[in-house]
Amino acid sequence: MAEAAGAPEAEVAELRARLRAVRHKVLVLSGKGGVGKSTFSALLAHGLAADETKQVALLDIDICGPSIPKMMGLEGEQVHQSGSGWSPVYVEENLGVMSVGFLLSSPDDAVIWRGPKKNGLIKQFLRDVDWGEVDYLIVDTPPGTSDEHLSIVQYLSATHIDGAVIVTTPQEVSLQDVRKEINFCRKVKLPIIGVVENMSGFVCPKCKNESQIFPPTTGGAEKMCQNMNVSLLGKVPLDPEIGKSCDRGQSFLAEAPESPATLSYRNIIQRIQEYCEQHHLQEEKIM
Repeated sequence: MAEAAGAPEAEVAELRARLRAVRHKVLVLSGKGGVGKSTFSALLAHGLAADETKQVALLDIDICGPSIPKMMGLEGEQVHQSGSGWSPVYVEENLGVMSVGFLLSSPDDAVIWRGPKKNGLIKQFLRDVDWGEVDYLIVDTPPGTSDEHLSIVQYLSATHIDGAVIVTTPQEVSLQDVRKEINFCRKVKLPIIGVVENMSGFVCPKCKNESQIFPPTTGGAEKMCQNMNVSLLGKVPLDPEIGKSCDRGQSFLAEAPESPATLSYRNIIQRIQEYCEQHHLQEEKIM
């Protein structure tokens, strides 16, 4: 990609300097809203931060619908400034969060901004937030392929992005937008780590029978991944407790360690870690 797709050289150098200490950068995308992308981003961050030797950062660039502060139990927190920039809000010592939600006077405030203002804030988050040494930067994006996605790819291409995880549900209405998302990634040369099928079946806690709440009428994410030559990272079953944990601002992975959904999440997180390590080794060889 050209120098951050036309961003001024001084700006590119500034972003590169700020993000030099960030080892891995992962974008979380979805074609549609409501498929569980922010939930996945929050649980991915919690899962990675379970290893206390790793520093994890979660950046929420869903500017018009920032749900990360609520999900991470940080509603009402404020951003503080220091001599080295904005300080993230910390959930744990090794898990920092930044979101436009921290800049609003109320969680119910509407953000009514045009593209250039959104782009300016994304750039500010990348340039002015003092993340420190970070092993994983997880970026929660809005649904679709809009200004925010172009901006984050443009700015992060000044450094290097490990890739994107795309979240979908099994039904065709969701998958048709994921195909667009995959084509977007290919057009902007954003590597695709893989696809996660969320809300993939529901196991009744009493009778243990599985029901397809969102029937995979065209073969679900598995068939789509085969057709488009993309990895399927895993399938996460529906569990009503995930939503309850998010509403309380707690980690579902810690609250329900034996749940089939937790086991699925752990496998997916492991695959993402393996991909990032492999990608990092390849980058080092090229350099």
